[in-house]
Amino acid sequence: MPTRPPSHRGAKLFADAPAEQKSASPAFRINIDGAARGNPGPAAYGVLIRNGRGEVVTQLKKYIGLMTNNVAEYYGLIAALDYAQSHGVRALRVESDSELLVKQMRGVYKVKSADLRPLFERAKKMSQAFESFRIEHVYREQNREADALANEALDETSGGSPPKSPGASAAKTGARSVQTGPRWIQARFRSGILYPLEDIDLPDGAEVEITLRLPRREGKQD
Repeated sequence: MPTRPPSHRGAKLFADAPAEQKSASPAFRINIDGAARGNPGPAAYGVLIRNGRGEVVTQLKKYIGLMTNNVAEYYGLIAALDYAQSHGVRALRVESDSELLVKQMRGVYKVKSADLRPLFERAKKMSQAFESFRIEHVYREQNREADALANEALDETSGGSPPKSPGASAAKTGARSVQTGPRWIQARFRSGILYPLEDIDLPDGAEVEITLRLPRREGKQD
C-alpha cells in the first residue's frame, strides 16, 4: 500500500502561536522563605541568591514586625525581585516552599486575603519586567538556607526572643524592680484584630486601656 507524504495542514494551526520567551542570559536562582512565630507574630524573611553559575552572590534577611508567615513570604519575594531588578538580572527562577504563594503567583489560586492582595499585585507587576521569570514550589528540605536566614533575622531582634523584664538587671544584685504607671504601646488594627507592635508580657486577667486616635476625615463644614 503506497504511503502518503506527511501533511502540513496541522502545522498551520499553530503558525500564529507565540513562541516561548527565553532569555540569552543564564537564570539567577533565588530561594525565599518567610517565618512568623505566632502567625501573626514576630516575622522575618530570608533570601538566598545564586547567579547563573550556581555561585551565591548575596544573602538577604530582615525582621518586618508582627505579621503572618504568608505576608513574610511575599516580603521575601518582593525583596528578591527588587534586588534582581536593581542589579540588571534578566532571567530569574524563584524557589519557595510556600505552596500558597507559588500557586497564587502562577494564577492557580485566587488571592482572597486583603493583607496579601497589594503584595501579590506588586510582586506580579515586578515579575513581568524580566525577560524570563519562573517560580517553583520546593520542599522545605530544599529551602533550608533561606529558612535559616529568616530565623536568624528573628533571633537577632527582639522579635525572636522575649524581651528582658524591667527587673532583670536588678535581679543580679538581689533587688527587684517593679514597673508602675501607664505604659504606651503602639498597635495596628487589621481584620478585626489589634496587634501590638512590640512584645508585651501580661498576666492573665490584666486590664488594658485602649485610646483610639483615628485620622480626621476631610469634609465640608456647614
